[in-house]
Amino acid sequence: MFTGIVSDIGEIVSVTPDGAVKRLVVASSYDPATIELGASIACSGVCLTVTEIATGKDGRTRTSFDAAPETLRVTTARDWSEGSRLNLERALKMGDELGGHLVAGHVDGVAEIVVRDDQGEAVGFTLEAPPELAKFIAAKGSVALDGVSLTVNAVSGRRFSVLIIPHTLDRTTLSAWQVGSRINLEVDLMARYAARLAEAGAAG
Repeated sequence: MFTGIVSDIGEIVSVTPDGAVKRLVVASSYDPATIELGASIACSGVCLTVTEIATGKDGRTRTSFDAAPETLRVTTARDWSEGSRLNLERALKMGDELGGHLVAGHVDGVAEIVVRDDQGEAVGFTLEAPPELAKFIAAKGSVALDGVSLTVNAVSGRRFSVLIIPHTLDRTTLSAWQVGSRINLEVDLMARYAARLAEAGAAG
């Protein structure tokens, strides 16, 4: 589990196809001594398993991940290439502060930026969600976008808006979003459970 609070920005330094799997090597400032093989790290919202750990000549940690076919199908990972910048978050430990909201790292689908509205130091974005996910998004509710926990400002049909404050713009990759950008979307777990309970109740 994660909270949607980004702790580092990583950079993909190598992408290698391996059959149906995409092997990624991500450079970060994480201390390699604190990362274990098999650990989970959210990469722009996608929970991936550490398969190898090394240190590059530049002193940055090199962490390897394998993106499986299903991950490539439902997330933006299929578009990642060398040089892509990723929001990174380590998995929660017992006792950690829950600063955002509970995020599973299981991306539900891809939303698209349809409006960028620069408002001084802050930026507002309007996104369009896939039809099957729009029902889980509510004003004042939570979403994870590229792994960042955000509060929804308004909803209209499939479209919803968020406002990104300067601190978040500085600490994540969100400042690079433009109209047409494709964004990993994870809806709020509580919204999904509530919808499922409502469906089960209606079915008797």
